[in-house]
Amino acid sequence: MIEKSLAVFCGSQSGIDPMYVQHAVELGEMMAKNQITLVYGGGNKGMMGAVANGVIDNGGKVIGVIPELLLAWEAAHKGLTDLRVVADMHVRKRMMYDLCESAVILPGGHGTLDELFEMVTWNNLKIHNKKIFILNTNGYYNPLIGHLQNMFDQGFLYEAWQDRIIVCTKPEEVIAYVV
Repeated sequence: MIEKSLAVFCGSQSGIDPMYVQHAVELGEMMAKNQITLVYGGGNKGMMGAVANGVIDNGGKVIGVIPELLLAWEAAHKGLTDLRVVADMHVRKRMMYDLCESAVILPGGHGTLDELFEMVTWNNLKIHNKKIFILNTNGYYNPLIGHLQNMFDQGFLYEAWQDRIIVCTKPEEVIAYVV
């Protein structure tokens, strides 16, 4: 694990609301200014590229972890401090978890949700005890948050989901927890 490091899980697309990319860039800028190393999926497209470029453009450090399979698809970022090419998605996720002290989930698709739920599950099983944040830009994750509450209300969680996940609406809220 790297001191003051934040894993960012997010989409390789930008989504339709410009605020998604704006928050990704702002988060990257704030990370650089607070000397928080970005650990992310290594791509240069969509939300992934936005957060990485926000860090790089402000003199920060970025570690990308990308599986061989996605080298071309996610357009591996060429300007990173460190790009690690790994065998597969499982190795990628494990390495990202190992390198970070906490993680934030930005808007994204299936892969982003996979990363969120694997991290929460590992946290619940005490494989790690890292803070997990959701950046709920413009209510993007409201339906998911509602479902998490429903899972708790229906008796499928061992504890309140808020014990494992901190929901923020602005990048500065995430940074305030991390610094």
